[in-house]
Amino acid sequence: MSFVSLTIAPLLSAQAVSAYVETLADRIAPAITDDSVCVCLLTGGLWFSADLMRAMSVRGRHPQFDALWLSSYGDAHQSSGQVEVRGGLQRPVTGRQVLLMDDVFDSGLSLGQAVQIMQKAGASEVLSAVFARKPWPTERLGQPDFVAWEAPARFLVGYGMDAGGQYRGYPGIGAID
Repeated sequence: MSFVSLTIAPLLSAQAVSAYVETLADRIAPAITDDSVCVCLLTGGLWFSADLMRAMSVRGRHPQFDALWLSSYGDAHQSSGQVEVRGGLQRPVTGRQVLLMDDVFDSGLSLGQAVQIMQKAGASEVLSAVFARKPWPTERLGQPDFVAWEAPARFLVGYGMDAGGQYRGYPGIGAID
């Protein structure tokens, strides 16, 4: 399904996104060490993770980086309710602090699954950071430890968030309804 002709309502400029990441890095940097492992949740979390890692480096934090590829949306506008692990970690996290990084927290399924995976892998502590947290009609299991932006209850695109694989590179964040 192609979403080529969608109208995007701008919500945050690229400059606003950057400012939110910088503010979040100020909060996260004191909570992690260079021995921490920062784990990007692919695919959407890639943009946020890259910016957050650079921002933490400026603040003197140089943790290791890894990625975990999870999927619950595929190309749909709603979660399937199931989280598929498409690619696992490349480095051990046993006995180490892990910071999970993702683009958006909505249903909480992917983040919850990632926390369980890290705990089963032996992480000593699992923290989580998301760029956007959307309101949700039902209670979610767990909440992210760090949130950059409280988003509206709309379908978001840009900064890694997509509509059927499109619009991830949209500058800033927009909504399609």
